[in-house]
Amino acid sequence: MVFKRLLGSLGVGGPTVDTVLEGGAVPPGGVLRGHVHLRGGSADFEIEQITLELVARVEAEHEEGEREGAVAFERFTVGGGFRLAEGEERSVPFAVTLPWETPVTELHGQPLGVVLGVRTELAVAGAKDKGDLDPLSVRPLPVQEAVLEALGQLGFGFTSADLELGHIRGTGQRLPFYQEIELSPAPRYAHAVNEIEVTFLAGPAGVEVVLEADKRGGLFSGGHDALSRHTVGHEDAPSRDWAAEIDSWVRQLVEHRAAYGSPAPAQYGPGAPYGGGAAAKDDHHGAHHHGGHGSGPGMGTAIAAGAAGLAVGVAGGLVAAEVVDEIGDAFEGEDEEGEEGEEG
Repeated sequence: MVFKRLLGSLGVGGPTVDTVLEGGAVPPGGVLRGHVHLRGGSADFEIEQITLELVARVEAEHEEGEREGAVAFERFTVGGGFRLAEGEERSVPFAVTLPWETPVTELHGQPLGVVLGVRTELAVAGAKDKGDLDPLSVRPLPVQEAVLEALGQLGFGFTSADLELGHIRGTGQRLPFYQEIELSPAPRYAHAVNEIEVTFLAGPAGVEVVLEADKRGGLFSGGHDALSRHTVGHEDAPSRDWAAEIDSWVRQLVEHRAAYGSPAPAQYGPGAPYGGGAAAKDDHHGAHHHGGHGSGPGMGTAIAAGAAGLAVGVAGGLVAAEVVDEIGDAFEGEDEEGEEGEEG
Protein backbone atom coordinates (compact mmCIF):
# COMPACT_ATOMS: atom_id res chain seq x y z
CA MET A 1 0.00 0.00 0.00
CA VAL A 2 1.38 3.40 -0.95
CA PHE A 3 0.38 7.04 -0.80
CA LYS A 4 0.18 9.15 -3.95
CA ARG A 5 0.32 12.85 -3.42
CA LEU A 6 0.61 15.89 -5.62
CA LEU A 7 3.69 17.91 -4.80
CA GLY A 8 2.21 20.71 -2.73
CA SER A 9 5.18 23.04 -3.09
CA LEU A 10 4.74 23.04 -6.86
CA GLY A 11 1.00 23.59 -6.92
CA VAL A 12 -1.50 22.22 -9.42
CA GLY A 13 0.15 20.66 -12.43
CA GLY A 14 3.29 19.47 -10.65
CA PRO A 15 4.70 15.95 -10.93
CA THR A 16 3.50 13.12 -8.70
CA VAL A 17 5.59 10.47 -6.98
CA ASP A 18 4.71 6.90 -6.03
CA THR A 19 7.34 4.78 -4.27
CA VAL A 20 6.84 1.01 -4.30
CA LEU A 21 8.90 -1.23 -2.04
CA GLU A 22 9.64 -4.75 -3.25
CA GLY A 23 10.29 -8.14 -1.74
CA GLY A 24 8.40 -7.97 1.57
CA ALA A 25 10.11 -7.65 4.95
CA VAL A 26 13.86 -7.00 5.00
CA PRO A 27 16.24 -7.93 7.86
CA PRO A 28 18.43 -5.33 9.59
CA GLY A 29 21.54 -4.81 7.48
CA GLY A 30 19.66 -6.18 4.45
CA VAL A 31 19.02 -4.56 1.09
CA LEU A 32 15.76 -2.70 0.55
CA ARG A 33 14.75 -2.60 -3.10
CA GLY A 34 12.05 -0.77 -4.96
CA HIS A 35 11.14 1.84 -7.56
CA VAL A 36 10.25 5.50 -7.41
CA HIS A 37 7.58 6.06 -10.07
CA LEU A 38 7.31 9.63 -11.36
CA ARG A 39 4.61 11.12 -13.53
CA GLY A 40 5.24 14.47 -15.17
CA GLY A 41 2.90 17.39 -14.63
CA SER A 42 1.56 20.04 -16.98
CA ALA A 43 5.05 21.33 -17.78
CA ASP A 44 8.65 20.13 -17.85
CA PHE A 45 10.42 19.96 -14.47
CA GLU A 46 14.05 19.53 -13.48
CA ILE A 47 14.27 16.68 -10.94
CA GLU A 48 17.33 17.74 -8.99
CA GLN A 49 17.37 14.96 -6.41
CA ILE A 50 15.35 11.99 -5.20
CA THR A 51 15.96 11.11 -1.56
CA LEU A 52 14.67 8.27 0.59
CA GLU A 53 14.48 8.91 4.33
CA LEU A 54 13.96 6.19 6.94
CA VAL A 55 11.71 7.42 9.74
CA ALA A 56 10.43 5.86 12.96
CA ARG A 57 7.77 6.61 15.54
CA VAL A 58 9.74 7.08 18.76
CA GLU A 59 8.74 7.73 22.38
CA ALA A 60 10.57 10.31 24.47
CA GLU A 61 10.39 10.80 28.22
CA HIS A 62 10.13 14.28 29.72
CA GLU A 63 9.03 15.84 32.98
CA GLU A 64 5.37 16.11 31.96
CA GLY A 65 5.18 12.53 30.77
CA GLU A 66 5.76 10.87 27.43
CA ARG A 67 5.61 12.19 23.87
CA GLU A 68 5.72 10.40 20.52
CA GLY A 69 7.22 11.85 17.37
CA ALA A 70 8.95 11.01 14.12
CA VAL A 71 12.72 10.53 14.05
CA ALA A 72 14.64 10.26 10.76
CA PHE A 73 17.53 7.82 11.15
CA GLU A 74 18.96 7.38 7.64
CA ARG A 75 18.90 9.11 4.24
CA PHE A 76 19.78 7.85 0.78
CA THR A 77 20.05 9.76 -2.50
CA VAL A 78 18.73 7.38 -5.16
CA GLY A 79 18.40 9.58 -8.26
CA GLY A 80 18.07 13.01 -9.79
CA GLY A 81 19.78 15.27 -12.27
CA PHE A 82 17.30 14.84 -15.11
CA ARG A 83 14.40 16.61 -16.79
CA LEU A 84 10.92 15.10 -16.40
CA ALA A 85 8.93 16.10 -19.45
CA GLU A 86 5.28 17.06 -19.41
CA GLY A 87 3.19 13.94 -18.78
CA GLU A 88 6.26 11.68 -18.88
CA GLU A 89 6.29 8.51 -16.79
CA ARG A 90 9.63 7.39 -15.42
CA SER A 91 10.65 4.70 -12.94
CA VAL A 92 13.83 5.03 -10.89
CA PRO A 93 15.02 1.75 -9.31
CA PHE A 94 16.90 1.72 -6.03
CA ALA A 95 18.69 -0.70 -3.71
CA VAL A 96 19.76 0.64 -0.32
CA THR A 97 21.18 -1.11 2.76
CA LEU A 98 19.26 -0.76 6.02
CA PRO A 99 21.24 0.17 9.15
CA TRP A 100 22.10 -2.84 11.28
CA GLU A 101 20.17 -1.39 14.22
CA THR A 102 16.95 -0.92 12.25
CA PRO A 103 14.14 -2.05 14.62
CA VAL A 104 12.22 -5.24 13.99
CA THR A 105 8.58 -4.61 13.09
CA GLU A 106 7.27 -8.16 12.75
CA LEU A 107 7.79 -11.76 13.84
CA HIS A 108 6.63 -14.52 11.54
CA GLY A 109 4.63 -11.95 9.59
CA GLN A 110 2.79 -10.63 12.66
CA PRO A 111 3.24 -6.90 13.42
CA LEU A 112 4.76 -5.99 16.78
CA GLY A 113 3.32 -2.46 16.87
CA VAL A 114 6.56 -0.67 15.91
CA VAL A 115 6.02 1.89 13.16
CA LEU A 116 8.69 2.54 10.52
CA GLY A 117 8.33 4.29 7.18
CA VAL A 118 10.20 5.22 4.02
CA ARG A 119 9.59 8.81 3.06
CA THR A 120 10.39 9.97 -0.47
CA GLU A 121 11.56 13.54 -0.96
CA LEU A 122 11.84 15.27 -4.32
CA ALA A 123 13.96 18.34 -4.91
CA VAL A 124 12.38 19.94 -7.98
CA ALA A 125 13.38 23.31 -9.38
CA GLY A 126 14.71 24.52 -6.05
CA ALA A 127 11.70 23.32 -4.02
CA LYS A 128 11.51 20.29 -1.72
CA ASP A 129 8.49 18.23 -0.85
CA LYS A 130 7.81 15.01 1.03
CA GLY A 131 6.00 13.36 -1.81
CA ASP A 132 5.38 9.79 -0.67
CA LEU A 133 5.33 7.76 2.54
CA ASP A 134 5.34 3.97 2.72
CA PRO A 135 5.39 1.53 5.65
CA LEU A 136 8.64 -0.39 6.12
CA SER A 137 8.53 -4.00 7.33
CA VAL A 138 11.62 -5.45 9.01
CA ARG A 139 11.95 -9.11 9.97
CA PRO A 140 14.40 -10.34 12.62
CA LEU A 141 17.90 -11.61 11.96
CA PRO A 142 18.44 -15.33 12.72
CA VAL A 143 19.96 -14.53 16.14
CA GLN A 144 17.08 -12.22 17.03
CA GLU A 145 14.51 -14.78 15.95
CA ALA A 146 16.28 -17.55 17.87
CA VAL A 147 16.28 -15.48 21.08
CA LEU A 148 12.59 -14.61 20.77
CA GLU A 149 11.64 -18.19 19.92
CA ALA A 150 13.54 -19.46 22.97
CA LEU A 151 11.85 -16.94 25.25
CA GLY A 152 8.51 -18.17 23.95
CA GLN A 153 9.46 -21.77 24.60
CA LEU A 154 10.42 -20.82 28.16
CA GLY A 155 6.95 -19.37 28.76
CA PHE A 156 7.51 -15.64 28.34
CA GLY A 157 4.63 -13.78 26.66
CA PHE A 158 4.75 -10.78 24.38
CA THR A 159 3.30 -7.62 25.91
CA SER A 160 4.35 -4.76 23.63
CA ALA A 161 7.21 -3.26 21.64
CA ASP A 162 8.24 0.36 21.28
CA LEU A 163 11.14 2.63 20.40
CA GLU A 164 12.71 4.77 23.11
CA LEU A 165 14.72 7.92 22.44
CA GLY A 166 18.03 7.62 24.26
CA HIS A 167 21.18 5.54 24.54
CA ILE A 168 22.15 2.41 26.45
CA ARG A 169 25.53 3.11 28.02
CA GLY A 170 28.32 0.62 27.54
CA THR A 171 26.98 -0.68 24.22
CA GLY A 172 27.90 -0.02 20.62
CA GLN A 173 24.54 1.64 19.92
CA ARG A 174 24.63 4.01 16.92
CA LEU A 175 21.04 5.10 16.33
CA PRO A 176 19.50 7.83 18.54
CA PHE A 177 16.89 5.37 19.84
CA TYR A 178 16.62 1.72 20.81
CA GLN A 179 13.88 -0.88 20.58
CA GLU A 180 12.37 -2.50 23.65
CA ILE A 181 10.38 -5.73 23.35
CA GLU A 182 8.49 -6.15 26.61
CA LEU A 183 7.58 -9.63 27.84
CA SER A 184 5.51 -10.92 30.72
CA PRO A 185 7.56 -13.31 32.88
CA ALA A 186 7.50 -17.05 32.54
CA PRO A 187 5.69 -18.71 35.48
CA ARG A 188 8.96 -19.77 37.11
CA TYR A 189 10.07 -16.12 37.32
CA ALA A 190 6.73 -14.43 38.01
CA HIS A 191 7.49 -14.20 41.75
CA ALA A 192 10.69 -12.25 41.10
CA VAL A 193 10.05 -9.93 38.13
CA ASN A 194 7.20 -7.88 36.74
CA GLU A 195 8.48 -8.02 33.17
CA ILE A 196 11.53 -8.65 31.01
CA GLU A 197 12.60 -6.24 28.28
CA VAL A 198 14.76 -7.31 25.34
CA THR A 199 16.80 -4.92 23.20
CA PHE A 200 18.78 -6.03 20.13
CA LEU A 201 21.73 -3.98 18.92
CA ALA A 202 22.94 -5.63 15.73
CA GLY A 203 26.19 -4.98 13.89
CA PRO A 204 28.21 -6.52 11.06
CA ALA A 205 29.80 -9.13 13.37
CA GLY A 206 26.87 -10.06 15.56
CA VAL A 207 24.11 -8.95 17.91
CA GLU A 208 24.24 -7.47 21.40
CA VAL A 209 21.29 -8.80 23.39
CA VAL A 210 20.42 -6.51 26.30
CA LEU A 211 18.03 -7.94 28.88
CA GLU A 212 16.39 -5.80 31.53
CA ALA A 213 14.36 -7.18 34.42
CA ASP A 214 11.85 -5.04 36.28
CA LYS A 215 12.29 -6.79 39.62
CA ARG A 216 9.64 -7.04 42.30
CA GLY A 217 10.37 -5.58 45.74
CA GLY A 218 10.60 -7.68 48.85
CA LEU A 219 9.32 -7.11 52.36
CA PHE A 220 12.31 -4.97 53.32
CA SER A 221 13.43 -3.74 49.90
CA GLY A 222 11.97 -1.90 46.97
CA GLY A 223 11.87 -3.20 43.44
CA HIS A 224 14.58 -2.21 40.98
CA ASP A 225 15.84 -2.92 37.49
CA ALA A 226 18.75 -5.15 36.54
CA LEU A 227 20.51 -5.28 33.20
CA SER A 228 22.63 -7.87 31.46
CA ARG A 229 24.28 -7.86 28.06
CA HIS A 230 25.33 -10.79 25.91
CA THR A 231 26.92 -10.71 22.47
CA VAL A 232 26.46 -13.40 19.83
CA GLY A 233 28.03 -13.77 16.39
CA HIS A 234 25.70 -14.09 13.42
CA GLU A 235 27.19 -17.49 12.60
CA ASP A 236 26.20 -18.82 16.06
CA ALA A 237 22.45 -18.63 15.46
CA PRO A 238 21.90 -22.28 14.41
CA SER A 239 24.48 -23.88 16.70
CA ARG A 240 23.30 -23.13 20.23
CA ASP A 241 20.81 -24.61 22.64
CA TRP A 242 19.02 -21.29 22.88
CA ALA A 243 16.37 -22.28 25.39
CA ALA A 244 18.97 -23.51 27.90
CA GLU A 245 21.31 -20.58 27.29
CA ILE A 246 18.66 -17.89 27.59
CA ASP A 247 17.18 -19.55 30.65
CA SER A 248 20.65 -19.25 32.16
CA TRP A 249 20.84 -15.57 31.16
CA VAL A 250 17.48 -14.81 32.74
CA ARG A 251 18.23 -16.80 35.88
CA GLN A 252 21.50 -14.93 36.41
CA LEU A 253 19.77 -11.63 35.74
CA VAL A 254 16.99 -12.31 38.23
CA GLU A 255 19.42 -13.50 40.89
CA HIS A 256 21.94 -10.74 40.30
CA ARG A 257 21.93 -8.15 43.08
CA ALA A 258 25.38 -6.58 42.73
CA ALA A 259 25.94 -2.85 42.95
CA TYR A 260 25.29 -0.77 39.86
CA GLY A 261 28.30 -0.31 37.62
CA SER A 262 29.50 0.01 34.06
CA PRO A 263 29.96 -3.14 31.98
CA ALA A 264 33.25 -4.30 30.58
CA PRO A 265 33.70 -4.04 26.80
CA ALA A 266 31.68 -6.69 25.01
CA GLN A 267 33.24 -9.61 23.20
CA TYR A 268 31.41 -12.01 20.94
CA GLY A 269 30.45 -14.97 23.05
CA PRO A 270 28.40 -15.54 26.22
CA GLY A 271 28.37 -12.46 28.42
CA ALA A 272 28.03 -11.97 32.16
CA PRO A 273 25.20 -9.86 33.62
CA TYR A 274 25.98 -6.54 35.16
CA GLY A 275 24.06 -4.19 37.41
CA GLY A 276 22.53 -1.26 35.59
CA GLY A 277 18.85 -0.51 35.73
CA ALA A 278 17.50 2.86 34.75
CA ALA A 279 20.88 4.52 35.28
CA ALA A 280 22.34 2.52 32.39
CA LYS A 281 19.84 3.89 29.91
CA ASP A 282 20.37 7.51 28.98
CA ASP A 283 16.86 8.43 27.88
CA HIS A 284 16.42 11.76 26.15
CA HIS A 285 14.34 13.27 28.94
CA GLY A 286 15.45 11.47 32.08
CA ALA A 287 15.34 8.03 33.60
CA HIS A 288 13.53 5.20 31.90
CA HIS A 289 9.90 4.89 32.90
CA HIS A 290 8.03 1.62 33.13
CA GLY A 291 4.36 1.87 32.34
CA GLY A 292 1.82 -0.61 33.62
CA HIS A 293 1.24 -3.63 31.41
CA GLY A 294 -1.11 -6.53 31.55
CA SER A 295 0.47 -9.94 31.90
CA GLY A 296 0.58 -12.56 29.20
CA PRO A 297 -0.51 -12.27 25.59
CA GLY A 298 -4.01 -11.04 26.43
CA MET A 299 -3.47 -7.54 25.02
CA GLY A 300 -4.66 -7.43 21.45
CA THR A 301 -4.86 -10.47 19.24
CA ALA A 302 -2.82 -13.38 20.61
CA ILE A 303 -1.18 -15.62 18.05
CA ALA A 304 1.42 -18.36 18.10
CA ALA A 305 4.52 -17.23 16.20
CA GLY A 306 5.87 -20.54 14.92
CA ALA A 307 5.70 -23.90 16.60
CA ALA A 308 6.08 -23.38 20.35
CA GLY A 309 7.37 -19.90 19.55
CA LEU A 310 6.91 -16.53 21.21
CA ALA A 311 3.27 -15.89 22.12
CA VAL A 312 2.59 -12.59 20.41
CA GLY A 313 -0.27 -10.33 21.49
CA VAL A 314 -0.43 -7.59 18.89
CA ALA A 315 -0.96 -4.45 20.96
CA GLY A 316 -4.00 -2.55 19.81
CA GLY A 317 -4.94 -5.19 17.24
CA LEU A 318 -2.89 -3.51 14.54
CA VAL A 319 -3.39 -4.75 11.01
CA ALA A 320 -1.60 -3.60 7.88
CA ALA A 321 -3.99 -0.78 6.97
CA GLU A 322 -4.00 0.58 10.52
CA VAL A 323 -0.21 0.53 10.60
CA VAL A 324 -0.18 2.73 7.50
CA ASP A 325 -2.66 5.09 9.16
CA GLU A 326 -0.50 5.26 12.27
CA ILE A 327 2.54 6.15 10.19
CA GLY A 328 0.64 9.05 8.67
CA ASP A 329 -0.63 10.19 12.07
CA ALA A 330 2.79 9.95 13.68
CA PHE A 331 4.57 11.87 10.95
CA GLU A 332 1.90 14.47 10.23
CA GLY A 333 3.09 17.87 11.30
CA GLU A 334 6.72 16.76 11.52
CA ASP A 335 7.63 17.87 8.00
CA GLU A 336 7.65 21.58 8.70
CA GLU A 337 9.83 21.11 11.77
CA GLY A 338 12.20 18.88 9.81
CA GLU A 339 12.45 21.31 6.89
CA GLU A 340 13.22 24.19 9.23
CA GLY A 341 15.97 22.10 10.74
CA GLU A 342 17.44 21.38 7.31
CA GLU A 343 17.36 24.99 6.30
CA GLY A 344 19.00 25.98 9.59
